[in-house]
Amino acid sequence: MGAEPLLPGFEPFDQLASMVAVVAPDGRCLLANSALENVLGVSRRALQRGSLLDWMADPAQLRETLWLVARNQVATSRFDAHLTRMPSGSPELPVHVIVSQTEWPDRVLVEMIEIEQQTRLEREERTHGLAQANKELVRNLAHEIKNPLGGIRGAAQLLAMEVGRPLARADDERGPRGSESEGGPGALSPRELIEYTRIIIQEADRLQALVDRLLAPHRRPQVVADVNIHEVCERVRALILAEFPRGLQVARDYDTSIPEFRGDREQLIQAVLNIAHNATHALAERIAAGDALLALRTRVARQATFSRQRYRLALELHIEDNGPGVPEDIRDRIFHPLISGREGGSGLGLTLAQTFVQQHQGTIECDSVPGRTVFKILIPLPS
Repeated sequence: MGAEPLLPGFEPFDQLASMVAVVAPDGRCLLANSALENVLGVSRRALQRGSLLDWMADPAQLRETLWLVARNQVATSRFDAHLTRMPSGSPELPVHVIVSQTEWPDRVLVEMIEIEQQTRLEREERTHGLAQANKELVRNLAHEIKNPLGGIRGAAQLLAMEVGRPLARADDERGPRGSESEGGPGALSPRELIEYTRIIIQEADRLQALVDRLLAPHRRPQVVADVNIHEVCERVRALILAEFPRGLQVARDYDTSIPEFRGDREQLIQAVLNIAHNATHALAERIAAGDALLALRTRVARQATFSRQRYRLALELHIEDNGPGVPEDIRDRIFHPLISGREGGSGLGLTLAQTFVQQHQGTIECDSVPGRTVFKILIPLPS
């Protein structure tokens, strides 16, 4: 890497998610960062022995742009292009190219961003911002519901007690054959009033449980310790198989070299379990038919980029099912609170899963087509 002294302090470019090269006006590659090295599939040393133009499917636009920038006719230029990759025959990679001047004469900076990656990062950023806004909205709404809900339940309990006293006295006076209706035609009997107050109390308790679920991520502090992701997966697998002992195969494909990382084990179990439970609801017909499949797969991702940061190592946990897929009309909103693709669903499972994963500086992605849905959890690993 004899060209490195031309750009002191070049090392920070290795932390970038985008591909960066410093080239001569004729396209000769003088410096290349690790992202470019990884994407093209060749070593940095090999890149610096050749020309960046050799890796462009159509080098004409880059050649002309380098000439213009090197001669100060333009300071910066942007365009879309396609990179070729190793091994030969690999699909071309669509990229957005930014060519800029540098403070060194006859040296041009070329930055390339995968168009798909750029779209994904923008989507992640929108999703993250929306998730933060949703969490704040849900938390405030839950607190607003909680206070009057307690009052409703308390009033219903007092009402039940007041109605119960005369009913007990009337039973003593009438005996077992006495009439229960004393208010004339159409009036509610004391027993009916008690039944209605009981329904009010039950529904208040149900809403209270919903509010508690909404507030759970904000109440409970993280219990941080060393986490083995396969222990998390095995716990989830055992719980799912206990619930569905027949008709569902829960396959596992683990990379046992994945190191432990610091995190909250219970939060991660809950996150994975929520996603797995969602899958089992989607698999109901296949479970009945006996051919449902849920797969847990772990891998190490290298030089992974998510949440606008680049990580040398990251955990990839795939939760895959062979169900009908996420309904298209909610596919972009599945992590929003109270959005559910099934009758009677609370729409909180995936929202809580996303919250717990984000508390581990991670993210969740979903890729769904009929017959195959994959939720991918990405969490940074110690490097």
